[in-house]
Amino acid sequence: MNQPAPSIETVFENLSETNHKFIADLMSTLAVNQQWNSTEMFGTLIAGLAKNSDRWIAIQKQYQHHHMELWSAMVQGGPAAPPAALVEADVVDRRFKAPEWQQLPYFSYLKQAYLLKSRWMAELVEAADIDERSRHKLRFFTGQIMDAAAPSNFAATNPEALKLASTSDGTSLAHGLENLCADVKKHRITMTDEAAFEVARNIAITPGAVVFENELMQLIQYAPATDTVYQRPLLMVPPFINKFYVLDLQPDNSLARYAVAQGHTVFMVSWRNVSADMGHMTWDDYVSSGVIKAIDVARKICAVRQINTLGFCVGGTLLACALAVLRGQRHSDAASVTLLASMLDFSDTGDLSLFVDEAFVKQREQEFAHGGVMLGRQLALTFSFLRANDLVWYYVVNNYLKGRKPNAFDLLHWNSDSTNLPGTMFAYYIRNMYLENNLRIPGKLTMCGVSVDLSKINAPAYVLASREDHIVPWKTAFQSTQLLDGKTEFVLAASGHVAGVINPASSNKRHYSTNPDLPVDADAWLAGAHQHTGSWWDHWSRWLAKRGGKRVAARKQPGNAQYRSIEPAPGRYVKQACD
Repeated sequence: MNQPAPSIETVFENLSETNHKFIADLMSTLAVNQQWNSTEMFGTLIAGLAKNSDRWIAIQKQYQHHHMELWSAMVQGGPAAPPAALVEADVVDRRFKAPEWQQLPYFSYLKQAYLLKSRWMAELVEAADIDERSRHKLRFFTGQIMDAAAPSNFAATNPEALKLASTSDGTSLAHGLENLCADVKKHRITMTDEAAFEVARNIAITPGAVVFENELMQLIQYAPATDTVYQRPLLMVPPFINKFYVLDLQPDNSLARYAVAQGHTVFMVSWRNVSADMGHMTWDDYVSSGVIKAIDVARKICAVRQINTLGFCVGGTLLACALAVLRGQRHSDAASVTLLASMLDFSDTGDLSLFVDEAFVKQREQEFAHGGVMLGRQLALTFSFLRANDLVWYYVVNNYLKGRKPNAFDLLHWNSDSTNLPGTMFAYYIRNMYLENNLRIPGKLTMCGVSVDLSKINAPAYVLASREDHIVPWKTAFQSTQLLDGKTEFVLAASGHVAGVINPASSNKRHYSTNPDLPVDADAWLAGAHQHTGSWWDHWSRWLAKRGGKRVAARKQPGNAQYRSIEPAPGRYVKQACD
């Protein structure tokens, strides 16, 4: 006999309970991974406030005064008028765009009280007499708590979710529970319609072939799109976190396809999603068996002494290390180097610095002392919480409270396609780059038996940063201009870490800034910069064309006698899912 359908109340309770537990588990995982202790954190805050008690008392009195105003307005049956200090924040906060947040007294009070408490918490952190690193950590920690506590994140206090549940006879809640249960099984939040994209079907479809592979990477050579090509090929080194196809998404926003269309023979490194038995692989392995080997293969296939090189994010860091090693061996294999949203100087890594301290690094070194794998989903969780309202809570509301499917978005599909990393390599990376910032110091690090000195890289460099990048702050990326010896062009794009880079020229969106002068100070550079409408792609293409060498007939077949085609692009490695 069929079981009766559960009531709306039952579905509502199940959704609320499961949602709270799932999100609590995610935040707990984040806190445990980073060794954050809430008691210790708030103890630091209270101790700091005790040293500035007059300011603490003043903030408290002001908060209580404004809160009483809000409460009185609600009791009298009218929408709560926000304190003047909150008006601007209220206008730009998309969590509270629905008219009910403004028009209905109860929800208006919830919103204004929440915004007021968020401001109160932020003022307390700023008033505390503590060191700047502790303040930075508290800003982030309390910000995470307040973002999680927003009334929009809970079914019982979100007017849009309640209205939708009522008009759909509870169907939205049932769908939300289905979405939530599916994500619990995946141990992550779904951010895009994952059925809309598939590697080799509608993303990563630029024609080409894998011409080399080892246990760490495959090397793709893309087919030419022009009758003639520049003599020097272009090697692209993507980050080993996530898959290479951020540089080859759909045809209209593929940087790889764009470069091919401009007449470049493009090679792409496709990093392997490492398995448990590869956990012993080191940073040196990525430098030598990854980047240096890719440079060598590209040179030999195109029969040239030098090639053009490009690295994105940590791919740029890795590329610079490889070029420094080659220079230390007295090789000059690079005719140019392009660094996209990359760090060579890690003196300011933004909020990511809060995740890396001596205790955290030692824990990882002990954990991976004999190999092991750094799970991609743990890294993805950390990056998501750097922009929690955009990459966590928006989807909690949309997917679970409203029962909707997220829209199809290729960048977010890529963002969710994580890769596991060798634990040994990861521990080396976070200690020597993020914690100790050793790469910028000539001779401090030895890689592949060579003393590394970035100032020996004398190839012309194109350094791109993104103005709103939360992973690679633009002023930190600017510091690369002070470390390289070749003539350097610095360009500042609009938008964030990925959208600032993947900004196709054909769309003519956003803007970028240039300045032919290159002062030591980033702010001085910006003061003298000129802004241009559109994408930086065409600007970079003109720069790269000058370093491509003469035009020659396009090669009809990928590879050569030594490096033959193994399989069609995009190859096998990119299709390996994260365990």
